[in-house]
Amino acid sequence: MKNAGKLRFGLCCIFRREPIKFRQVTAKTLLSFSRVEQLLRLAEICLHNVNSLKKALSFVAENGIGAFRILSPLFPRLTHPQVGYQLDELPGVEIIRKGFEEIRRFRQDHDIRLSFHPDQFNVLSSNREQVIRNTNRELAYHGMLADLVDAEVVNIHAGGVYGNKESALERLKENIEKLSFPVRSRLTLENDDVSYSPKDLLPVCESLGIPMVYDVHHHRCLPDGLSEAEVTERVVSLWRSLGREPCFHISSPRNGWDSRAPKPHADYIDPADFPSCWTGLTATVDVEAKAKELAVIDLQKELGLHSNKSGE
Repeated sequence: MKNAGKLRFGLCCIFRREPIKFRQVTAKTLLSFSRVEQLLRLAEICLHNVNSLKKALSFVAENGIGAFRILSPLFPRLTHPQVGYQLDELPGVEIIRKGFEEIRRFRQDHDIRLSFHPDQFNVLSSNREQVIRNTNRELAYHGMLADLVDAEVVNIHAGGVYGNKESALERLKENIEKLSFPVRSRLTLENDDVSYSPKDLLPVCESLGIPMVYDVHHHRCLPDGLSEAEVTERVVSLWRSLGREPCFHISSPRNGWDSRAPKPHADYIDPADFPSCWTGLTATVDVEAKAKELAVIDLQKELGLHSNKSGE
């Protein structure tokens, strides 16, 4: 299959083979130290992660990969109620900020699209006020990170149904409208494989002027009567109306489509799972495969796409 458009493929968060690692730390570990020691350890980890992100972006640029999804806990435990912190509290913060300036320049120079995908406990349709407060705090953190690295997308799922899908969607819309600009301007909604199909989310996205990230694997697991071509057309139209590049997710089922469990992701992408209606588009396709960078590079070769750069 040859691709005539300007598809860029995205690598998600971590690496299978490349020696590029992001470090984490638990709140329990931090609580065993004094506050001074906590901040020293956190500063060391944060700087390590910033440097790892620089290496990650160098790798994707060298391999013609046009997008990278950044691991959410780039700053571990920043929003934790007991060990949380502000960036400026960290010793040596000026070095960390300089690293972010380098990341922004590199991203811009190489046209790499950056995104975040906060954990699924971030739910704006919940009927519990505490969940909404926690989600708002986490999304504000992602908005801050997105500003620092010049990321364009903060992508979330709609959440649960809570016994009444229509009411849940109304809460979702109300809570989205309350978000701060750094989050609201980057927010996208993704269809899932349990509760919310494209048919559920597209009206919400279209009414709010928020893009939808189309996960075709999820749609195949939770069909809704809309064809992949129909969803793609509406998703692309919405993104383009906002002057932005559409974003899709692709994955293949580890156990095969005929199995009782088609939801888990395979190591690689079967080219037969790539929607024909995406060929020729200018869009980002995040590759959600267990083999990570190996899967992205393999899919690029399968589709005859070796660079995200126009004309190459």
